[in-house]
Amino acid sequence: MAEPGTRAGFVAVLGAPNVGKSTLVNRLVGAKVTIVSPRVQTTRTRLRGIRVEGEVQIVFVDTPGIFAARRRFERAMVHAAWSGAHDADAILLLVDAKKGLTGETRAIAERLKEAGRETLVALNKIDLVPRHALLPLAAAVEETGLAAGIFMVSALDGDGVDDLLGALTARMPPGPWLYPEDQLADISERLLAAEITREQLFLQLRHELPYAVAVETEGWAAGRRGAVRVEQVIYVQRETHKGIVLGKGGRQIKAIGTAARTQLAEILGRPVDLKLFVKVRQRWLDDPERYRDIGLEYDV
Repeated sequence: MAEPGTRAGFVAVLGAPNVGKSTLVNRLVGAKVTIVSPRVQTTRTRLRGIRVEGEVQIVFVDTPGIFAARRRFERAMVHAAWSGAHDADAILLLVDAKKGLTGETRAIAERLKEAGRETLVALNKIDLVPRHALLPLAAAVEETGLAAGIFMVSALDGDGVDDLLGALTARMPPGPWLYPEDQLADISERLLAAEITREQLFLQLRHELPYAVAVETEGWAAGRRGAVRVEQVIYVQRETHKGIVLGKGGRQIKAIGTAARTQLAEILGRPVDLKLFVKVRQRWLDDPERYRDIGLEYDV
């Protein structure tokens, strides 16, 4: 644990869906602690990644994308995002530099401004935008009156991230560290394993599979030669969705399992024996217990 004179705090990373929050958190932490896919709303709840810079420990809170939610599940995710910001020591608003200040991003900025929260703003994906187009966007962000600082970054290749990290580090308050020095994330191995498999579902099936899919790790036991045996259930809402996940002759589920197992073994640093099963649960989005399992509130 840290010595006297240390500093520690939370940074809430907010933004509209698909602006690159999870990719940036992984980059800031220096390791994969949250899943990434091109699908919007991949992140469903608050996930914490931990970085140590000298005597400062920074806990990055990756939050679901904020948008005008209509369904219960969507409202629960947006509520989780704002809850992550409530007690944070610093707020980082991420803006997709290619899309600019969308209506969703402006609405987030307005709410933060009304709350009086000092906010750093990062213009992400600058690798996709001509440099001359960034200055007008930065000026538009400045006009909102929200930004205590504006940074131009690429979470994908790391450009500008060190400067952003330095500014966030400087905002952490004095206090003892919140986690052990070698801990990179506040997530159980069982939940991390489920998230890795869900990521592969999104990456390999893309828009073939509806968003309403869940993965639960039901078995976790020691295997031979230091390996871990993991059993997971993939829940879908319809029989047709089950067929999509399984694929012809089971080829799709095999490919998903192979990719997830390889990545999980790399993260855990030991061999993984992963078994996947697919079940239909038609109304899992209406089950309060499922919300609790992934850290969401049901009645919001």
